[in-house]
Amino acid sequence: MTLAQLRYFCTAARYHSITQAAKALFVTQPTISIAIRELEKEFSLTLFTHSGSRLSLTEEGEIFYNKVSAILADCEDLRADYASSASSKATVRIGIPPMLSTIFFPELLNAFHDEYPDIWLELQEFGSIRACDLVQNDILDIALINMEIPNVDKFHARLLLSEPLLYCVGRDHPFAEKSEIRLEMLDKAPLILYNQDSVQNRILQDRFSALDIQPRVVMRSSQITTILKFMKQGSCGCFLYQDMLSLLPEITGIPLVPEIHTKAGVIWRRGRYINSGMQKFLNFCEHYYAQK
Repeated sequence: MTLAQLRYFCTAARYHSITQAAKALFVTQPTISIAIRELEKEFSLTLFTHSGSRLSLTEEGEIFYNKVSAILADCEDLRADYASSASSKATVRIGIPPMLSTIFFPELLNAFHDEYPDIWLELQEFGSIRACDLVQNDILDIALINMEIPNVDKFHARLLLSEPLLYCVGRDHPFAEKSEIRLEMLDKAPLILYNQDSVQNRILQDRFSALDIQPRVVMRSSQITTILKFMKQGSCGCFLYQDMLSLLPEITGIPLVPEIHTKAGVIWRRGRYINSGMQKFLNFCEHYYAQK
């Protein structure tokens, strides 16, 4: 028995799928399958029943899962305790959406390092949906996400800010002189959306469907530089946070009627140990955005 085998088993149980567990842990499907078979052989258990590709825990599998979850939580506590007291810098693994990492996060990051030079923030860019999966599987400690994501209540969470979305275009766009935009005006209009793991996309698609309109999506991207080039050189529009516009003088932001607000916050897994580095970062974020 190894900790890796136990982690693979628990992830497969949470996803009810070897395929999804392998994607979440960045390993191959055979790696997950072999780990489960070895655990079943070592403990003389049948851990799962199979219905097509869906896994379900057996009764003895559920008992085993509860015990293993406690073991993994204790191991994480031990790692965090000694990591935070080690002579080297403590590390907090943070997931952040690409748009926020480009615009909002650099100032916060610099301010945090000024106050806590011995805590290292390891940043990884993920959309909110993917980041939640990685937090649940302890690959990330914390994630900054769009709080409109479904099932956010299964995590510990703190709301940091509520930011209106604007419809943004280049100066030569036909709508550049508009004082407001209704979504109905964007039917068949060329539009740039974020990548598929964006919660904002889901919110917008729901609004479009409710109004029975279909903007013409010309690109999906998470890179602000790419999006800006398309907006400045063509007729494409994109939805951006209002605060971003102060840093993008070449882009015109048009208020939406009715408004669409995006709520951003931080999440971490329920039941996990909060080491001193995580606690300091969470408190700093809350104080920082409260001042802003």
